[in-house]
Amino acid sequence: MVNLIEDGVCKMTTVRVEKELAKELVDLKLKFLYEEIDKILKKWEYEEASKFLIDARNGTIAEAEDDAITLRHLLDQREQLFSLKKEWND
Repeated sequence: MVNLIEDGVCKMTTVRVEKELAKELVDLKLKFLYEEIDKILKKWEYEEASKFLIDARNGTIAEAEDDAITLRHLLDQREQLFSLKKEWND
């Protein structure tokens, strides 16, 4: 679905995409997400996202709030894409 804004009005349009192309696009997005997650974890010298999020939340690592918010968003996007792929496989 594509949102188009014309004269300040949001209009919805449906675009058909072959399933194989959609799968490729989802896989590319997942690859990008993994790379971005890895960048954040490497920056802070962590191997596990969950440990980083806990330490950022409780103040163990200072100045990590922005990266923790970004990481949480990336992880949420990753889970949404995993769910979509699971739907396609069911």
